[in-house]
Amino acid sequence: MKLLAIDSSGLVASAAILEDGLLCAEYTICHKKTHSQTLMPMISEIAGMAELDLQTLDAIAVAGGPGSFTGLRIGSASAKGIADVLGIPIVSVPTVDALAYNLFGTRGLIVPMMDARRSQVYTGLYRFDEANHFLVEKEQWPAGIEELISILNEKGETVTFLGDGVPVFRERLDEGLLVPHSYAPAHLARQRAGAVGALGEEYFREGRYSSAADHRPVYLRKSQAERVRDEKAASAMG
Repeated sequence: MKLLAIDSSGLVASAAILEDGLLCAEYTICHKKTHSQTLMPMISEIAGMAELDLQTLDAIAVAGGPGSFTGLRIGSASAKGIADVLGIPIVSVPTVDALAYNLFGTRGLIVPMMDARRSQVYTGLYRFDEANHFLVEKEQWPAGIEELISILNEKGETVTFLGDGVPVFRERLDEGLLVPHSYAPAHLARQRAGAVGALGEEYFREGRYSSAADHRPVYLRKSQAERVRDEKAASAMG
């Protein structure tokens, strides 16, 4: 199968093309420009370099959230627009799942961390078994950093961290963790569309996809604007 993968859920913008389990092209950038400026030109460029006829795509895999509200909307809109024109399905890959999949074959717990502000991270608990099957031990959720540290200390296993939450909370992790832990190297530490696509292929085979019309990103939390609105409403009622 041929699949286009997109991730604009965080600071990184990334696009990739996969065919029958092979990563044919990947374009990833994390440098100042907004995803609205970069994502569609990136897709166009890798399609041209890989001599891909978009009409031959079987599906689009997109990082479906959580993450930046604006970034998720840009990625979702891009995926929906292309999928709708081509009449192909969308595979929504949980952002934190795809991050964990960067560390294929790693032993021990894999703990992605996306900075969610207010001393919280979007995280999850993952591992690969002896046959390298990808196991979701705890699905992605928004956690306070102290809560996460407590959970990991209680589990007592070796942990590998990755994600843009690592530089934000690394000092607190090193101070609070009582278990052996390490951090992913630079080339694996952030979102990559290649991982979204590789996991998206698996999810597609399992029937975990939707039409363009039905696709919705998953935010896990209310936006800042929604929180302010709710607080104002609660204050007015009080």
